[in-house]
Amino acid sequence: MLDVTRLRVLVAVARHKSVTAAAEALHYAQPSVSHHLARLEAETGSRLVQRVGRGIRLTEAGRLLADRAEEILGRLDAAEEELAAHSGLRAGRVRLAAFPSALGTFVPAAAAAFDAEHPGVDLRFREAEPPEAIGLLRRGEVDVAVIFTHDDGPDVAGLRTEQLFEDETYLVAPEDWPGDRLADHRERRWIGGCERCRDELLRACAAEGFTPDIRFTTDDYVAAQQLVARNLGVTTLPALALTAHRNDRVRVVRLPGRVRRVLVAVAGAAPDPPATRALLERIRASSPRPPAAGPEPRATAGRARHP
Repeated sequence: MLDVTRLRVLVAVARHKSVTAAAEALHYAQPSVSHHLARLEAETGSRLVQRVGRGIRLTEAGRLLADRAEEILGRLDAAEEELAAHSGLRAGRVRLAAFPSALGTFVPAAAAAFDAEHPGVDLRFREAEPPEAIGLLRRGEVDVAVIFTHDDGPDVAGLRTEQLFEDETYLVAPEDWPGDRLADHRERRWIGGCERCRDELLRACAAEGFTPDIRFTTDDYVAAQQLVARNLGVTTLPALALTAHRNDRVRVVRLPGRVRRVLVAVAGAAPDPPATRALLERIRASSPRPPAAGPEPRATAGRARHP
């Protein structure tokens, strides 16, 4: 059986790229780190590190074990938190990751309701696009993730997911540019969003027989609308982004059949810890009901990253 302390040492070496830095991070003496690595190699029967000049690097076996160890340690840390909460040693915590337009709309309402109902629980949340949020969830760095997916969405194998709603897609064009279909703007300049959103735009345009001329890219849905308002191009945005912010100098048209699915995801087998279960309930209650909240004008300020 692998020793947890030695796994922590290996993860620290992988993260900090040297024995010295890993020892400082763990508050260990450097010879102690070297000893733990040697013992872990003996336990696994594999060479995990190799010397390169004055430093070391992980072998392929070392990288594989370090990746798995990071997931295992995240789960162990989460289990300690849950047990502590159940034992009454502390109130516990729950950690949430969500994509930008979810954070700009329904997630704060869910977080505020949870915080009011459970003031003793340490609620933390962070912005993360779906692939990053899924990685955080698998490594045990968050407990709940709000993500979105198109037809070729991120791999959620091994996670428990629940669809919250479908988020409709809208064509966003200058007020005086006619045309309610993507193909009506085939000769126009286009504004692309994040990588996943650009891929979806390319698929949607291909379905209408053309490739958009993407001249600008931004993951900020406020900036995208401002570019449109200045007649610099057209774009597409989901309803959540338009609910978070709507520029009154652009025209929006719903694109029938173009939706993304908004999901909530957790890792591990049911039942969920009490704090996680309570947060999931508040997220469900705060989510827009189908059809997704339409793009009514909303004032906002500051940077708002693309869906």
